[in-house]
Amino acid sequence: MATRTDAKRARNEAVVRALLRRQRRTFTAEAGIRLRNTPAPLYQALVLAMLLSARIKADIAVAAARALFDAGMRTPKSMAEASWQQRVDALGKGGYRRYDERTSTMLGTGAELVLERYAGDLRRLRDEPDPKKALMDTPGIGPTGADIFLRAVQDVWPEFAPYIDGKALDGARRLGLPASPAKLGGLAGDGEVSRLADGLVHAALDGSLADDVLTTAGAG
Repeated sequence: MATRTDAKRARNEAVVRALLRRQRRTFTAEAGIRLRNTPAPLYQALVLAMLLSARIKADIAVAAARALFDAGMRTPKSMAEASWQQRVDALGKGGYRRYDERTSTMLGTGAELVLERYAGDLRRLRDEPDPKKALMDTPGIGPTGADIFLRAVQDVWPEFAPYIDGKALDGARRLGLPASPAKLGGLAGDGEVSRLADGLVHAALDGSLADDVLTTAGAG
């Protein structure tokens, strides 16, 4: 005979499955980043985190990141060597027009910081006493941007997993899931915590998506 605890877990697992069917890819994958523990994709994840942390729609931030990468700005060296106007043009091509000039400047100075402090290799960030605090030294990366970056890289930097930040926890509450990173991580499969966290962020931002997930899971 199933206990109330068993029923609750089954309900939560159904909700997570329904959410992951909606969130088929992480934000990093949508931006064309093949995330690995190597310098180029880690830097690209940092660029995406900066773009996503602005007050702009996520799909525009993802499109702008893809446009920068398609224009050859995939490493801190290539980003720093690009002209300010080249960065502005790429951001505009991705639809990131409201903040394009300021963001172009921050991308340039941020790339220079990564080159100077980490020799272009963000794996060295893991040696910092407080990696999240160190991330926020990067122009354009505040607490939200640092959360987005660590949420993205947790699958390749397992010491940060499960990284379920405040916005993702808002989504968990909306879906009636445990507001506990450890419990949420346990509901995700291996290598799926980042995708679950991104799905929870979508649920926090989009009430209709959250309602659809609950309906699909039979938990509405």
